[in-house]
Amino acid sequence: MSVRRRTLQRGWYPVTADDCSTEIRRFLKGFTPPGGQWRGGIAPHAGWYFSGRAAARVMCAIAESFQPDRVVVYGGHLQAGNRPVVYTEGSWETPFGLLPMDPSLAGELVEAGEAVAARSSFSDNTVEVQLPFVRNFFPQSSLIAVHAPASSQAVRLGTEVSDLLARKGLSAVFIGSADLTHYGPNYGFSPKGVGEAAVQWVKEENDRSLIEKALAMDAEGLLKDAEEKQNTCSPGPIASVMASVARHCVSSGKLLDYYTSYDVMPDLSFVGYAAILY
Repeated sequence: MSVRRRTLQRGWYPVTADDCSTEIRRFLKGFTPPGGQWRGGIAPHAGWYFSGRAAARVMCAIAESFQPDRVVVYGGHLQAGNRPVVYTEGSWETPFGLLPMDPSLAGELVEAGEAVAARSSFSDNTVEVQLPFVRNFFPQSSLIAVHAPASSQAVRLGTEVSDLLARKGLSAVFIGSADLTHYGPNYGFSPKGVGEAAVQWVKEENDRSLIEKALAMDAEGLLKDAEEKQNTCSPGPIASVMASVARHCVSSGKLLDYYTSYDVMPDLSFVGYAAILY
């Protein structure tokens, strides 16, 4: 059965299982998962040095409450006009060993016209950077990974994936991979200049606007907000997760953590990260 190999360089996440385990322990130091049964979440994907803490805590909280048959990771970086892209391999290489995938279900999404199969040369960080976490926190689960576009098609995708799993009698959790505002000269977006005032604007206004819609599970409002305010690189995965968990009677989210890369390494250009649970 085909294996998708690692493509991201060492700087995105560690190479060895021991180093990954060390980083995960550091990310979780002092963290107590909130009570409840969590069916999904939003985890950032900038690379472990910057966003690993938020992503690890989302995965840990969900895993402590529920061990599913399948983990669905909705990747991003697709524009509104793109179709969903699903990975159809049998497994994915991680530092913790091969992560089994569900090529049968992926193939059904392709056959139904809900997604196109990812080329073997396709590479994107929004899914891959999450996979060592998935392999670590959900050791008995198989992966379904599909990129969701920045359009209402993401809502349809999230509903279809959740319903397809339910028809097969498979339990699942759903992870949306998304960073928030990309601010500064590196990203060509500096409406409030630079410095502390710009950081506060991103935190208190621009990112806050999107977070509020994510917590309220307002998918259409979130897609519109992202288009108007440029406050996430990947609104599709967030919308897909909300649609998927809504099929499990989830009606709101919980903000677990929020910070920016400026808090990790101050710079004129920085990115926001939110950890959300559903």
